[in-house]
Amino acid sequence: MRNLIVRLFVNAVALWVSAHLVSGIELAGSFWELLLVAAVFGIVNALLKPLIVLLSLPFLILTLGLFTLVINASMLMLTAALVDSLVVEGWWAALVGSVLVSLVSLLFSIVLPEARN
Repeated sequence: MRNLIVRLFVNAVALWVSAHLVSGIELAGSFWELLLVAAVFGIVNALLKPLIVLLSLPFLILTLGLFTLVINASMLMLTAALVDSLVVEGWWAALVGSVLVSLVSLLFSIVLPEARN
């Protein structure tokens, strides 16, 4: 349960950083709305991303994994379509934003090792 809460906050911080650094991404609302956006982003990534990765496996192999950037940007745009608090204006903003979200998540995963049971 603790890991789930930590991942929620890491996603929230990563989305907040992305919204402040990328001009085409806007987060509106309070802290709780940011947590809602992070939760929806986590659910979208947990449920849809594995299926999309599986279905796009030939493209992933052909592009040596670079198609993952397109998938990540699509997940960010889908989250923006599902939640009113997040606005992503354009494909390039989604691409840059998804790269930033991935980098911030990577940094947090290095700093905060997961607890193993």
